[in-house]
Amino acid sequence: MRVSAPEGVSIRKAMREDGSALLKSFKGVSPENNVLLAIHFAMLTTRVMDARMMNLQRQGRVGFVGSAMGQEGAIHASAAAFGAEDWIFSALREGGVTLQRGMSMNDYIAHMFGNAEDTAKGRQMPNHFQCKQANFPTWSSVLGTQLPHAVGAAMAMQRRGEKNVVAAYTGDGATSTSGFHSAMNFAGVYKAPVVFLVIDNGWAISLPSSKQTAARSYGDKAVAYGMPGHNVDGMDVFAVYDAVQEAHQRARDGGGPSLVNLRCYRQGGHSSSDDPTRYRNEEEVAYWAKRDPLARIENYLFKHGLLNQSELEQMNQALTAQISASIKHAETVGNPPLESLVEDVFATPPLHLRRQVAEALRIVAEKGDVEKLLGKFPL
Repeated sequence: MRVSAPEGVSIRKAMREDGSALLKSFKGVSPENNVLLAIHFAMLTTRVMDARMMNLQRQGRVGFVGSAMGQEGAIHASAAAFGAEDWIFSALREGGVTLQRGMSMNDYIAHMFGNAEDTAKGRQMPNHFQCKQANFPTWSSVLGTQLPHAVGAAMAMQRRGEKNVVAAYTGDGATSTSGFHSAMNFAGVYKAPVVFLVIDNGWAISLPSSKQTAARSYGDKAVAYGMPGHNVDGMDVFAVYDAVQEAHQRARDGGGPSLVNLRCYRQGGHSSSDDPTRYRNEEEVAYWAKRDPLARIENYLFKHGLLNQSELEQMNQALTAQISASIKHAETVGNPPLESLVEDVFATPPLHLRRQVAEALRIVAEKGDVEKLLGKFPL
């Protein structure tokens, strides 16, 4: 997979690969405002966090990680175009947006451990974030199911007369699902205030995105649903922010949905369970590593005097220390209480569930920690 677009497909760009400006001015992000620095900080936070979480997974301290390495520009520049009252429906790699929108580091890492402070109460896989304060619902590992949910939320806002917009993230692989079709069709017919963000990272696990569709581009898929589609260089934060901001404004003004295809590259495996060396070559990975979105934006910031190497090192050190402190805290918290298994589903848990919890608590009280008894009796 290469950065060049298929014949006849225009890719929106604003920055060269070395971080120099391709355009004289930008409509959204500029050196004169703090948006660019905030996007960079969010990208750096995700890069440092993902590296640390992957190390913890390899040590057996967390169960699962889906790294966003190589996609941080597409993720955080697009998320920056949405306001605090907008809603974000994510896929696997957008968890860092919770931190970008105000989630605490402790809450983020509590979820990765699934401990007693995890807002999901240990019921979700790691890397399946949720944050009520950030208007960031949890998502399912079943591909594409978050998209109809996103459109439903957008239609509800529309019917209430609210001016909020919904971000609906998905990968290139999930564009082949019925959820994608249903969501796009409903959004197009009802002019729902939603922006579909396709993170085309080159691979849907082991299937290259070029074999996922017969369309010239993922942006072209929008035409069939009566909405505009855009193909954007997802490694270029200026182009990403401007394109998504335009789509956001269109939705907010009642113009209906848009699809923004963000072409980038997944530098790591699909997840911590994947070995990408089995299906892609080193030459491809090296090609894209030289076009890293974090390095590109840092080059721009360095050239314009907005950041220097010393400040960058201090930011890295501060993030590392903050993450380490949150990990240390998370490992002292302990597991969610057993009775939380039946909370939240029913206003009043039914009798059979209450009996099961009571029996489980009795066994734990009599025989000790359940983890020590695994395999000795059926739970």
